[in-house]
Amino acid sequence: MLAGEASGDILGAGLIAALQKRYAQVEVVGIAGPRMQALGAESLFPMERLSVMGLVEPLKRLPELLKIRRTLRQHFIQNPPDVFIGIDSPDFNLGLEESLRAAGIPTVHYVSPSVWAWRRGRIKKIARAVDHILTLLPFEADFYREHEVPVTFVGHPLADDIPLDVDVAAARKKLGFSGDDQLVALLPGSRGGEVRLLGPLFLHAAKWCHQRRPGLKFVLPAASDERRQQLEAQIAEMPGGAELPLTLLDGDSQTALAAADTVLIASGTATLETMLMGKPMVVAYKMAALSYAIFSRMLHTPWVSLPNLLAQRELVPEILQDDATPEALGAAILQYFDDPLLLDQLQREFSELHQQLRRDASERAAEAVYRLLESRKSS
Repeated sequence: MLAGEASGDILGAGLIAALQKRYAQVEVVGIAGPRMQALGAESLFPMERLSVMGLVEPLKRLPELLKIRRTLRQHFIQNPPDVFIGIDSPDFNLGLEESLRAAGIPTVHYVSPSVWAWRRGRIKKIARAVDHILTLLPFEADFYREHEVPVTFVGHPLADDIPLDVDVAAARKKLGFSGDDQLVALLPGSRGGEVRLLGPLFLHAAKWCHQRRPGLKFVLPAASDERRQQLEAQIAEMPGGAELPLTLLDGDSQTALAAADTVLIASGTATLETMLMGKPMVVAYKMAALSYAIFSRMLHTPWVSLPNLLAQRELVPEILQDDATPEALGAAILQYFDDPLLLDQLQREFSELHQQLRRDASERAAEAVYRLLESRKSS
């Protein structure tokens, strides 16, 4: 089992726990984060070595990544597992899955690559690489069925874990905010490259908002010690940063989301978590200019954030690349405070989407893996 970042570690841990209910002994070897390791998974390399972003940036780490993949391929061919499960990280996992499947090892890919959105030609490689694919979102499964790739829509574990009614008061009490505070959560991403590009932008957007609404307060969860140090340096470098009413947290992003009135967030998995929390959001993203130029030309959908993709229309504003200025982000944030009808309608639609994804995902994923293994035994 191989997870390349924190979101994959969460999925992997849920899947391991569900498999342990079906099998008396489950031995998991590969690349794992702390949650998977807590359930007994052995990690042959640190998960952080796979956590890279963009299209161009991974080229700088390509020799190391290729060496890791060669080592894993050799290890698993020499020590064949009953099944190999790649969790997300498609650029790394699919090549490994293809070679392992060719060697006779059953392969499962958990989390669909965004093949329906860009680089659609990858569907041929996916069909060669996997015996079964597990999707988190319903429209993804439809795409694979159209292309005759074995697929199971499992729902999303976050939809199972996050209650339909979030306890805002408890979250605010935990973080030291009152019920009357107007609170904006800032989530500029978990990777160093994301925080380098989005951290200063989000801080300046917060400053822009605070200048117009002095009563606003802000909370910013840091994904790790390294990200906290990075954010602290950015706050210190920003003129007036020390005066911004900003609470910097060590992790605890779910509490920050639960407590917030609205959220400024990097495009990614966290937008789904924010939607499941029922929180209005402004989605922003920046990447290196060359990466964006390549990515934007390959995109087959008008949206990048998961709430909009699920709804197949723009539920929340997406402000990307050069359009992502402090003024544009700040104006979108303040709109939620000025339009309560917009807020009520958005929260109703978020609740409907939450219930669509609430499928007991880890159990459904484990059942699909179990069926694959049992069919291999019988054949």
